[in-house]
Amino acid sequence: MRLPFFSQRPRASLEEIRQSFEQAAADEEHFPSTIDPRIFHVKLIVDYFGDLAGKRVLDAGSGKGRFARVLKDNNPAAQVTALDLAVAMLRFVPKDIAPCSATMTALPFRDASFHAAYATESLEHAVDIEKAVAEICRVVEPGGQIVIIDKNAEHWGKLKTPHWEKWFRRKELEKLLGRHCAEVSSQPISYWEDVEPDGLFLAWLARKGR
Repeated sequence: MRLPFFSQRPRASLEEIRQSFEQAAADEEHFPSTIDPRIFHVKLIVDYFGDLAGKRVLDAGSGKGRFARVLKDNNPAAQVTALDLAVAMLRFVPKDIAPCSATMTALPFRDASFHAAYATESLEHAVDIEKAVAEICRVVEPGGQIVIIDKNAEHWGKLKTPHWEKWFRRKELEKLLGRHCAEVSSQPISYWEDVEPDGLFLAWLARKGR
């Protein structure tokens, strides 16, 4: 039986990961507070969620809220929450987005609190992947949408990463999401819509069962 790729990575304590990102918040070059809204990662989320007027959305592992900014700009009437482990990251989140400091494995929200949730290159830092996926699904209402964008384990080693970072195979995350969602699909994506994906990034799209 082949173990999930993410279970084979060295473990790190929650505090070690937290401190790493508290310090990284000062590095605007590698951890920017804004993103080009034309980048396909964010366009995919905006298009998949559609009209979010009056709805609540969770950015799980938001960093400085760069994706949340674009989502809010496209949906001014939406209620967007940016959740991150590092308080220093959340200081960059715009005032019209609600900041929340917490871990992805213990989200401080009631069941079905959000219409939609997404995690962009943040699940890879969770100390317990299965629990983090379960938590994201738990806080989304029945029929709500979920997007996870992260790196493909088949391309492990292509980028320098912290020792705890985990990459994923398509079927592994499809299986985890499938425990909670009625619809799950995945696809390779590129940073730019008109550039052929090279396989490094994958997007998982899901809809929670009713």
